Amino acid sequence: MPAYHSVFNEVTDIRLVGNTPLLPIKSRIRGPAPMAEPDAADIIDETIDLFRANSLFRNFEIKGPADRLLIIFILFISDCLAKISASKVPPNQLEASKMLNTLAVDSFPLPGDANFVLNAHYAAPGSRPDADYLRQYLTQARQELAARLVERLYADGTGKPSKWWMSFTKRRFMSRSLGN
Repeated sequence: MPAYHSVFNEVTDIRLVGNTPLLPIKSRIRGPAPMAEPDAADIIDETIDLFRANSLFRNFEIKGPADRLLIIFILFISDCLAKISASKVPPNQLEASKMLNTLAVDSFPLPGDANFVLNAHYAAPGSRPDADYLRQYLTQARQELAARLVERLYADGTGKPSKWWMSFTKRRFMSRSLGN
């Protein structure tokens, strides 16, 4: 059974930095990301929806530029779940939100950096301004992804993270981690 790929692979009028697309997102956080339509799903919604299914796969064939962004975001969700599960006592929603927001804005490697885990599949940004723009975009997207993930993890109202999500803590998509 093949992995699930992004529906945004067919979108043609997007900016690429290296070979990483800068897709529109519905964001409450300020940043350079293009704004998506409020009633349509964006790449962040798609990543959260496909995370559990795709995290079961060790191999993932990249079928388009949006798949590259999907991979980065799935690996970030894995790191977020690992961060939450590292606590001795499960954090409440506010504590988890703070933890994941801090993780989202922490320094992280970009494609082309020596310590980026998937350099074989990603092209480095062409210039320093492109790299800075990509870092700003990914920081904004990671913050938005962390906020939406917390909403999904704590949707049941018990004050504890969903056990159905936390069961994927030990699963490694493509046997990789962003290393945060």
